[in-house]
Amino acid sequence: MKWFDVAKGFGFIVPDNGMPDVLLHVTCLRRDGYQAANEGARIVVEAVQRPRGLQAFRIVSLDESTALHPSELPLPRTHVQVVPTSGLEPAIVKWFNRLRGFGFLTQGEGKPDIFVHMETLRRYGIAELKPGERVFVRFGDGSKGLMAAEVRLAEMALPHSH
Repeated sequence: MKWFDVAKGFGFIVPDNGMPDVLLHVTCLRRDGYQAANEGARIVVEAVQRPRGLQAFRIVSLDESTALHPSELPLPRTHVQVVPTSGLEPAIVKWFNRLRGFGFLTQGEGKPDIFVHMETLRRYGIAELKPGERVFVRFGDGSKGLMAAEVRLAEMALPHSH
């Protein structure tokens, strides 16, 4: 897998046989039971020739064992990265504005809100958050308060510790 952006809804596969890159649309991924495809994953697809190039229409297999974990990818330089000082803790989305590219999570009354940036969500394959949605968050101290370093949707399996 060359790259896949959940927010954009597509990505590209580099074929082993030297052919041009293959477009992978999120609808194909989801229809075949996958949420995302991480960079470096080995993916076998059936593809068709479209006017703008090859496009995957069925995923035969997806092996994430060769993939880079999202935390190993370089962070885009659009926001400050925070060093996590917490474990993966439960939180609830207070609000999130996709157009503004950020929002806040809460761990309950009397605890400080946790700022979450769109780029952090993208790194973990999340397109957007809805108020009241349950998540797991790893956070640290940003320049203006607590800031999310990692976000996982509560219904997704928690990652194995290394």
